[in-house]
Amino acid sequence: MKQLYTPWGASLDKERVLNEYPRPQMVRESYLNLNGEWDYAISKNEFEKEFDGKIIVPFSPEAALSGVNRFVEPDDYLIYHRNIVLPEGFNHDKLILHFGAVDQEAKVYIDNRLAKAHLGGFTPFRVDITDYVEKNQFSLKVVVRDLSDISDRQTGKQKIKRGGIFYTPQSGIWQTVWLESVPKQYIENLNITTDFDKSKVIIRIIPNIENSTQPARIRLLFKQMLISEKNFQSNTVELFIEDRKDWSPEAPNLYEFEISYGEDNVQGYFGIRKFERKADDSGIMRFYLNNKPYFSSGVLDQGYYPDGLLTCPSDDAMIFDIQSMKDLGFNLLRKHIKIEPLRWYYHCDLLGMIVWQDMVSGSSRKDIFFHGALAMANIHLNDKWYRLFGRENKESRLQFLSELDETLQHLKNVTCISTWVPFNEAWGQFDSIKVEKHIKRIDSSRLIDHASGWSDQKVGDYHSRHIYFSKIKFKIKNASKRINALTEFGGYSLMIKGHSFNPEKVFGYQKFETTTNLEEAIKNLYLTQVIPELSKGLSVLVYTQLSDVEDEVNGFLTYDRKVLKIDIELMKSIHSLISLKFDDAIKDRQN
Repeated sequence: MKQLYTPWGASLDKERVLNEYPRPQMVRESYLNLNGEWDYAISKNEFEKEFDGKIIVPFSPEAALSGVNRFVEPDDYLIYHRNIVLPEGFNHDKLILHFGAVDQEAKVYIDNRLAKAHLGGFTPFRVDITDYVEKNQFSLKVVVRDLSDISDRQTGKQKIKRGGIFYTPQSGIWQTVWLESVPKQYIENLNITTDFDKSKVIIRIIPNIENSTQPARIRLLFKQMLISEKNFQSNTVELFIEDRKDWSPEAPNLYEFEISYGEDNVQGYFGIRKFERKADDSGIMRFYLNNKPYFSSGVLDQGYYPDGLLTCPSDDAMIFDIQSMKDLGFNLLRKHIKIEPLRWYYHCDLLGMIVWQDMVSGSSRKDIFFHGALAMANIHLNDKWYRLFGRENKESRLQFLSELDETLQHLKNVTCISTWVPFNEAWGQFDSIKVEKHIKRIDSSRLIDHASGWSDQKVGDYHSRHIYFSKIKFKIKNASKRINALTEFGGYSLMIKGHSFNPEKVFGYQKFETTTNLEEAIKNLYLTQVIPELSKGLSVLVYTQLSDVEDEVNGFLTYDRKVLKIDIELMKSIHSLISLKFDDAIKDRQN
């Protein structure tokens, strides 16, 4: 197997690794990026004192860009160490240490004192290390265990025995590590809610000290022009926005704000939009954006890279993936069983790309095709039968719910996310009727695809199907209650020599030898199979997929992101035709 590099990985500056501010909706001037060179050891002993060498954080040891290229076994301890020297004047009152993600179980030590333990390989966590730091320098150690897919924890598409639709596992720190200093009373978090119909934004400050308030002021800007300013004493402020500029993929308008709260100051942004499931004038359920029926055409996005695995090698690489799909006419990315750094969502907000967000899956059951075969026969088992879904362990179910809540909290303010997807193809699915209600209680502003593709429990906002091996067919009666959505299809494969992870093994649902044949097949798929279903209420498409990933060569882009396999103008023309036919389908039923 050939080691591939993306253009950004090949030119990585080890002194400035993913150096951008990692939390765009809550920015402070106080910021110390801790990415870069750390000591590391892979050991059977948690208290290993000798290090094996240097690792480039936040790339996992299994990733080429880490400089390590070593696999961490489930019974290994992965140990990180770095001495931190604070810049002069950095420490004001409190020091908060942030980890974007550490896979899976992490213990954080400051000067050999345990400061925090966290379980969950895809969700962020922070540590108040104020009481652990006595001077302007300290020792930081992180000890990690990763059971990967031998457990029923959330692992996503990682598998120790990789192959097919499952990929090389990675361990340890894989998102940015950073430090900030804040006042004694500070803004711990923000809840940003927009009311589209009333043209207002509601921002709730969550202070670090419960029930405390500080004199506060907000400045609201659009394209750096001040449009509103207000003093307030409570922890909630509402602003009416005159001459409102809406957010959409076609016009991704964003408002900026600045909030002072006592001695604390943060900057952020938001977009005003409205997502809903709604019946059109003929009674067919559609996806509505900003009170209008909207056709969503997207791609499945795994977020894997040959040189960084789950870690994107640079900000520009994120932008490239999103913009490449926009150039093809897509307006939706389904982020598949992975939680990205907040900067990825920021770029979707900024560039104008709707996002469906999958939760990360985990299961003790590994024979996923059992449920797939049932789904093809239109058999959908009740997901209260925990053993059949690999969720017989109560602790496993509780951990999933804990990480679900962390994910909802983490991404709640993101503008582009229209839909939560708690379960995919029955992988570790359980109690999805209860889970759907739970998500709705927390966030009623977005839609839910409760069981993408298989094991439908007949709730949620979408009649969601994955169709690869049969003719695409939908029934209009299903669109009387939920939105008809083709949430995975296509997966047509073409290997490009010199840009393939494994030239000896090609995985795909239908294989082609030339670009011409691939383009003709994709054109035929959309025009002869997809378009006729628009009259039956089909309103959402998710093609598989954005890029090749390891054995899978069914991406529009090669795994190294160096070759686009399909003509841009062809794909744009297909989307133009779909848009026209979608409008015609709505008009025809109204008549």
